[in-house]
Amino acid sequence: MVKSLFNLTYYCFISLCLSLSFPLLALSSLQSQVDKNPALAGEAITLTVTADARLAADALNYRHLEQHFRVMVPSVSQSTQVINGVSTQSTRWTFTLFPLASGTFTIPAFEINGLSSDPIALTVLAQSASTDEARELFVEATLQGSSEIYVQQMLYYDVVIYFSGDLQRGNLTEPQLEGAEIQRVGQDVEGSALVNGVRYRTITRRYSITPQRSGSVTIAPPLFSGEVIERDNSRYNYFARSKTVMQEANPIAIEVKPQPADFTGNWLVAGLVTLTEEWQPAQSELKVGEPVTRIITLSAVDVASSQLPDLNQQLPAQLRFYQEQPQAKGAERSGRQVAQKIFTTAIIANEAGDLILPEIRLPWWNSQTNRQEVAVLPARAFKVEAASTSAVSDLLPVPTLAPAAAINPWQWNYTSSLLLVGWLLSLLLFAYMKKPQRQLKIATEETARRPFADKLLKQACTAADPKLAAAQLLLWGQSQFLSPVRSLEQLGNLVADPLLAAELHNLARQLCARLFNVSGAGARACGSNSAPGWHW
Repeated sequence: MVKSLFNLTYYCFISLCLSLSFPLLALSSLQSQVDKNPALAGEAITLTVTADARLAADALNYRHLEQHFRVMVPSVSQSTQVINGVSTQSTRWTFTLFPLASGTFTIPAFEINGLSSDPIALTVLAQSASTDEARELFVEATLQGSSEIYVQQMLYYDVVIYFSGDLQRGNLTEPQLEGAEIQRVGQDVEGSALVNGVRYRTITRRYSITPQRSGSVTIAPPLFSGEVIERDNSRYNYFARSKTVMQEANPIAIEVKPQPADFTGNWLVAGLVTLTEEWQPAQSELKVGEPVTRIITLSAVDVASSQLPDLNQQLPAQLRFYQEQPQAKGAERSGRQVAQKIFTTAIIANEAGDLILPEIRLPWWNSQTNRQEVAVLPARAFKVEAASTSAVSDLLPVPTLAPAAAINPWQWNYTSSLLLVGWLLSLLLFAYMKKPQRQLKIATEETARRPFADKLLKQACTAADPKLAAAQLLLWGQSQFLSPVRSLEQLGNLVADPLLAAELHNLARQLCARLFNVSGAGARACGSNSAPGWHW
């Protein structure tokens, strides 16, 4: 029994060793071939290497092909066939090659385990050499403009697919350039063109390429792969099958020049740069304490929105101003990139008199004329008027009434009556105030369950609704501070901005005044014409 078990183990071990070494012992043939010779520049060449054994996918070294060809990742397949009881195995590597230039090249021999294939002499013809023969499909790449540009200058790169048959489907890769930003511009454009007497349908795709480094570089062309329908005329076009086609566009060399030494300012190269402004509300005069909004728009052609710089407005000291975060956006117009950056500033005059906003200058390099230019927003003069007396008096605290001097014997009785009436009114007011406080507590608990909405706060300020503004300000305070915020006075003590704190206390006083119908200033405290500390 032990001997039989030993023999079984021995034979299994020998069989396993033989099975592992079988592919190595069975390898007796290694062949390579191409699907076309000669080939055209930019045309896909299929190289097939076949070994008559099951081998690992990485058993074949193909890096030497990259000297003369752009090599796509190969596909590897293995197969086993049994014919008349005889088993044969094979491993096949399939490569897609694109010649880097025209000429005669040698595909060197491949070697696996000491067995080599035969080298292949391949001839690659330039595209101009094929003018006598109509091509079914080909791809061309062109630059719109000069091949000599400046660093960070946007150039337009067009890829055109020409095809004469029925294109069923296709895929186009993007061009590649190291150290450059590449973006697709607009939508594909379909059309037609006559090339060497042959009418082709065309699909044009545009890219913008912005090199970030200077030097001599080459744009690696995109690769198109698709399927076209083959039709057999003898079958009256009722039967059709598709075939796979692959074509690569021509590579393009460009020269990227550095920024000119005599350029002053932040480097910006574009086809056109403009500066415009808008005022809301539109007016030629300002008033002390009344906010206005200045909107400056920086526009540029042939520039990405991320390339637009910030502006230095240099506002005078007699102004308070609050700047929003600039908003940048880009769009395509007639095949060109257009970018804008919008600067919004709330401006409030502190004192009356003459006011001059200085001009804004932005240096830039004109890519059309190759010279430096300056975009200018002219200076603007304003006449600042003093605040009206009624507006100022509405913001002042209500003075305390004092009894007049004694002029008749009825003074004591009259004063006593006033004091009595005042005492009775104070009792009524005390009883009345308990109800609003309870309602305010309930409202505070309800607002604590609602999130802060800046749109509601803007709406309250526009509609002069101090109650809604106070509720939203409390919600904002509860979202900003860890300690509970239950009143505008408490919120005013917590904020760091003294101007905002003063406005919060002012709003609280005027809400109280409005509650007892003492003053109408509360309705104007949230208005756009008398809220100098608030800007949205």
